Amino acid sequence: MNPFSLSGKTALIAGASRGIGLAIARGMHEAGANVVLAARSKDKLDALAAEMNGRAVELDITSSESIRHAAEAAGDVDILVNVAGTNVRKRFEDYTPDEYNYIMQTNLHGLVQLTQVVGKRMIARGKGGKIVNIGSLSTFTGIPYISIYVATKGAVGQLTKALAAEWAQFDIQVNCIAPGFILTDLNRAMWQAADMNEWRKGIQANERMGTPEDIAPAAVFLASPGSSFVTGQVIAVDGGASTTMVWPMKPPAA
Repeated sequence: MNPFSLSGKTALIAGASRGIGLAIARGMHEAGANVVLAARSKDKLDALAAEMNGRAVELDITSSESIRHAAEAAGDVDILVNVAGTNVRKRFEDYTPDEYNYIMQTNLHGLVQLTQVVGKRMIARGKGGKIVNIGSLSTFTGIPYISIYVATKGAVGQLTKALAAEWAQFDIQVNCIAPGFILTDLNRAMWQAADMNEWRKGIQANERMGTPEDIAPAAVFLASPGSSFVTGQVIAVDGGASTTMVWPMKPPAA
C-alpha cells in the first residue's frame, strides 16, 4: 500500500475557494481523495470542484447554522482540513468589538464548532480520521499589529494538542501546519513594499516567498496513512522563519 495515498478517503476542506485551501484541495485530489470544497462562494466552488471531480458545499464559518448544514452536506468525512481565516491589521488598542468578534469567530469559534460536528461523526463511525488545522508563524511567535489574529492562531495550536490527546483513543490524528510568509490574497498588498521583502529575507534561511503549493504536500502527508504515528504536532512550513535568521556578516577567508 502506498503510505501517502488518499484513495477511497473523503476530505472536507473548509476555506477551499482560494490560496492555501485551494492548493490543499488540489493536492488531496491528486493523492486520490474525494474532495469536498467548502466556502461561502458557492458558484466559484462548483467550478473548482468540477475540475477535481469533487463536490462543493456552501459554508459561512461565522454562522452556526451554516456550519451544521455544511457538515451534513459533506456526509461521512475521513479528513477535515480547517483553513478558513481572516485578519485585520491595526494597533491593539484600536480594535473594535465587531472586529474582535469577527476575527475570533472566523479563525477560532467556527473552527471549533465545525471540528466538533465532524469529529463527533468520525468517532461514531469508528474508522478513525485525520484533522489538519492551519495555524500560522504566529502560533509560535508574537507579531505586532495582528494581536487578535495571533491570539486565535495560538489557540488553534493548543487545541490541536489537546484534541490529539483526547481523540487518540478513536484513532484520530490531529495536527497543525504553521505556514510562514505565504503570498495569498490576504496579504498580497502588504508584500508590495520593498522594505518588507528585504526584512523577510533576513529572518529565514530560504529567502524566497512561500506559495500555497508549498503547504499542500505537508497537508497531504498529515492526511495520509503514512502519518499514523504523528499527532499533536504543530509543523512549521516557513522556509526556516521560526528557527533561523540570516545576517550579512561573512567570516574572513581562510
